[in-house]
Amino acid sequence: MASHRKPRTRVLSSPGSRRTAAGLTTAALASVTLLSQSANAAPRAPKPSIEEVKQKVDDLYHQAETATEKYNAAKEKAGEQQQTVNSLLDAAAKRAEKMNESRRELGTFASAQYRTGGMNPTAQLMLAKDPQQFFDRSHLMERLTGREKQAVTDYQEQAAAAARQRAEATRSLEKLQDSQDSLKESKQSVQSKLSEARQLLSRLTAEEKARLAELEREREAAAKRKAEELARKQAEAERERQRQEEQNQNDGSGDGSSDGSTGGGSTDDGSYATKAEKALAFARAQIGKPYVWGATGPSSYDCSGLTQAAWKAAGVDLPRTTWDQVKVGTRVATSNLQPGDLVFFYDDISHVGMYIGNGKMIHAPKPGAYVREESIYYMPIYGSVRPA
Repeated sequence: MASHRKPRTRVLSSPGSRRTAAGLTTAALASVTLLSQSANAAPRAPKPSIEEVKQKVDDLYHQAETATEKYNAAKEKAGEQQQTVNSLLDAAAKRAEKMNESRRELGTFASAQYRTGGMNPTAQLMLAKDPQQFFDRSHLMERLTGREKQAVTDYQEQAAAAARQRAEATRSLEKLQDSQDSLKESKQSVQSKLSEARQLLSRLTAEEKARLAELEREREAAAKRKAEELARKQAEAERERQRQEEQNQNDGSGDGSSDGSTGGGSTDDGSYATKAEKALAFARAQIGKPYVWGATGPSSYDCSGLTQAAWKAAGVDLPRTTWDQVKVGTRVATSNLQPGDLVFFYDDISHVGMYIGNGKMIHAPKPGAYVREESIYYMPIYGSVRPA
């Protein structure tokens, strides 16, 4: 009679069978784990377009230039503060010597009194831990001779002056430390931005680099067209000015009041044009030299370092940073620009170039580039000044 008992589950008794089963189980678990991780993993971010990379790189270069101007300002401030500290320390040393002379004179009186067996007020002053306590006891001062009183007064004045100078020197040293900290921070910021830009560019393929170069050419072409349009309008304005001047002369109505200025300030009978010509000659001689942040020449420049050096060659002293240079001279409209005028860029006024006419300028562009001529419309214009 057939048995109705449930068949017994077969046990894998052999070592090989157990290993095979374990291997299958592990593989199954691994597959489940991988499937689970794949399902839960965040989708990979899409690769940025070359246009986005270009915008990011341009932004980083702009940020680096802003940090460069902060570096220039901090460096200038630190230099000025160092001079102040040195001057104060020299003055404090001289004051200390005068105080020591007064102390030695007091010592002479104290020694004389000590030898005669007394301890007069002068000796008490020399031995006092706190000279101010001595001065507060006016009845002691009444017992001093005329010369001793003068010696005490001299010492008191020298000691007070020395204390003031030490306090001032301490404050100046603290300001110097702040300037040096700011200088270090700005330098690190510049280096960080430039490093990030280089890394972005280094990851581009050859095809992407070619596309980037094409975008740059398109940008330059657009800026060139705007410069040509400005040059056309300026030429028309000049022809109209000359026509009007000739008509006034022919009509006999000319009163000699025209100064030939195209707006934004007088040329002072050509004196500005003469200075501008010297500044531009210097700037042209620097074409081809590399941009280096924080540099003021003669082998390399940053943007404000170039304009400062160029106008210095014309006998005009400009401040170091773009933020200070924009405050010098007379503001002029873009349509009224004359050669030599300074054109500033971006809302934060972090870049500057020197106008040469026909909508173009000479400037030190950015890291990796060289001093060159370029359309003023290559960057967004903030405003312009006539510096002399």
